[in-house]
Amino acid sequence: MPLVTPESKKTVDATVFIPTFNGEKYLDRLLHAVESQDFAGNFEILIIDSGSSDATLDIIGTHPAVRLVEIPGSEFGHGKTRNLAARLARGTYIAYLSHDAIPTDSNWLTNITAPLDSAGLNCVGVVGKHIARANCSPLLKYEIDGVFRACGPDGETTVIDGALSKTHELSPGELFYSDVNSATRRDFLLNTIAYRDVNYSEDMAFARDLLEAGYRKAYVATAVVEHSNDVTLSEYGKRIFDENLGMRRVGEGRQSLSWAQAKLRAVRDVLVCWGKILRDGDYSIWAKTLWMFVNPAYAWTKWVNIHRALNVSLDDGKKIAKYSLEVSRAK
Repeated sequence: MPLVTPESKKTVDATVFIPTFNGEKYLDRLLHAVESQDFAGNFEILIIDSGSSDATLDIIGTHPAVRLVEIPGSEFGHGKTRNLAARLARGTYIAYLSHDAIPTDSNWLTNITAPLDSAGLNCVGVVGKHIARANCSPLLKYEIDGVFRACGPDGETTVIDGALSKTHELSPGELFYSDVNSATRRDFLLNTIAYRDVNYSEDMAFARDLLEAGYRKAYVATAVVEHSNDVTLSEYGKRIFDENLGMRRVGEGRQSLSWAQAKLRAVRDVLVCWGKILRDGDYSIWAKTLWMFVNPAYAWTKWVNIHRALNVSLDDGKKIAKYSLEVSRAK
C-alpha cells in the first residue's frame, strides 16, 4: 500500500516517526529505506526536527512525502518529543527510529508492528534488532551483538507478558527496550501510558511501566536496523556516561560500581575483545592489528565513565555537564 503524503485525507495504519537533529549523514539512506517498505496498509513518515544547522532540512525537502514539524532545540526531550509525535501522528501504530537507524529490508515496518495486533500477540511495545555498522569499534560491535542475543533467538519473536512476570524477576535482556527501533500503539501512548519526561532512558522506563501495569512487550529479531553510534573516543565515553546515568535515574541497570570493580571490568573487556578480534572474519589483518592497539582505550573509557555515572551526585549539575555528551552537544 502507498506512502501517505502530508496532504492526504486517507486513513493511516502506521506512522514512522524520526526525531532529527543534525542527522545529515544517514538521513537520506534512512528515508529511502522507509519509503520502500512493503507494508500491507497505508503509512506516513513524520519528522520532528529540533534545530538542525547542517543539511538535515535540505535532505528532508527532497522527500516530499515526509511531514515535517520544527521545534526549538530547547523544547526537545527524549520522552516528551516522542509523546508529541504520538499526538501529531495519524497512524494506529507508531514506529520509532533514530535519525541514524536504517532498516535493512523492506519488511521492517511489517515486522516491527505485527505484534501490536490486538487479535494476535496483543503487545503494546515492540523493540527490534540492531546490527553494528562495518566501521564500528569492536567493543561496541560485540556489546550490540550481546544485548540482542540476550533479548531472544534470531529470526523469532519473543514476548514478555507483564501479567505473568514480575519485573524484578526478569533478566536485562527481557527488560531491554530501545527507541532506536521500536513501535507501540498510538492510543496506548495517548490514553494509557505515556513516555516519562526524562533526560535519558525514556525507552527503558516505558518498557518497565507497561510491564508493571500488566501489558505485553515483544522483541522482534526480524525487524532489523543498521545502527551503531559514530562517535570519537571522547564522545563514546560521554555517551556511556549519559546512558548509565539515565538508567540509574529510572532505576534500571547497574546501580553501583566501585573503582576497583571498574578497573577489573576494563581489563576483562580488553582480554575478551582481543580474543574476539583475532577470530573475527569481518576484519582484515590490518584492521585487526589496529583494533588490538586501539580497543583497550575504548574499554578503559567505557568503565571509567560507567563508574562516574554511578557515583556522581544526581544534584551535581556542574559535574554531570562536564561528562555528558547530551549537554556538550546542546551548547
